Amino acid sequence: MFWRRRLASEEGSDDPDSQAATTVVTEPAVVSVGEPDAALASQPDAALTPEPDGAPAPVPGWPTYPAPSLEEGVRKSRQGFMSRLTGVLRAGSYDEETWEEVEETLISGDIGAALAVEVVGRARSRNDAPEEAVKAELLALLADRPAHDWRPRRPSPTEPAVVLVVGVNGTGKTTTIAKLAARLGEDDSRVLLAAADTFRAAAIEQLQTWAGRLKLPVVAHAPGADPSAVVYDALDAGIARGMDVVIVDTAGRLHTKSNLMDELAKIRRTIDRRLTDAEPEVLFVLDATTGQNGLAQARAFHESSPLSGIVLTKLDSTARGGIVFAIERALAVPVVFIGVGERVEDLLPFDPRTFVEALFA
Repeated sequence: MFWRRRLASEEGSDDPDSQAATTVVTEPAVVSVGEPDAALASQPDAALTPEPDGAPAPVPGWPTYPAPSLEEGVRKSRQGFMSRLTGVLRAGSYDEETWEEVEETLISGDIGAALAVEVVGRARSRNDAPEEAVKAELLALLADRPAHDWRPRRPSPTEPAVVLVVGVNGTGKTTTIAKLAARLGEDDSRVLLAAADTFRAAAIEQLQTWAGRLKLPVVAHAPGADPSAVVYDALDAGIARGMDVVIVDTAGRLHTKSNLMDELAKIRRTIDRRLTDAEPEVLFVLDATTGQNGLAQARAFHESSPLSGIVLTKLDSTARGGIVFAIERALAVPVVFIGVGERVEDLLPFDPRTFVEALFA
């Protein structure tokens, strides 16, 4: 049976238990946390819904989705810089000027100048036809791994895996969390969300709205609360409810604000204290339309808190999809998912070979 009230003081302490809060469990498995005075005044003991005895029931209502089309998702890139690239490569003339145009085209696709020069140099040294040589070199830039292999690791059978989702505001971070939760739910994983983006206006409400649509539990404190306290309570709830995965929505940290990076490090310490054997996945959500600027943001996050994967969103909205190659070369961090649409099912596991083939299709 699960319900509790926590009262503490020393707001701002590094100890998440110092955050004064009341945890209220309501159905269907939605956890909300508010400020203590108002909550205690308005929530009598009868309003606290206990967890039923025994194993928690499965989260109902997971929808099934038709597979979205990767070729359609990269259509703008294929019709943009890739159309120009294949036009140059299929022209039949391969003099110095032609290869310079290939370099310029790759740069225009957000691959980056140094990497474009490297790709062309290696392609010219191959015995393959120019188009096949460039395609092979682009594929070689991506991590050699099978598709559909990403899954967060649980530290023990009784403790949930933890996924921290980080990135600047406007990249589609919260929507990506919903898409990721839906994918995990299709594999019968029990997922709990943690609304640790307590600084951005309406961030908590946005995550709660998605949780309601997907019938997911969510842990949230009042706006402006300590994000680490939210995470601590979410881990508690995840253990008590037998969850498989806790996905944490973090603040949209601008890479120029070091204090927000410090907050992310504090969240990591909280996880380490609560789940000593946890190895959190840290997924950086990068907007494909921001190109090299987004790569600079990812690099700053990676230096502050090592990333384990990249989720590239809005790939369907850019004609410069070459940023995928630049990311993996610059950070040695794999792209694990790509967003190719607005629907909740439009999040695809990243398969390097399928991606390159779709660009050249």
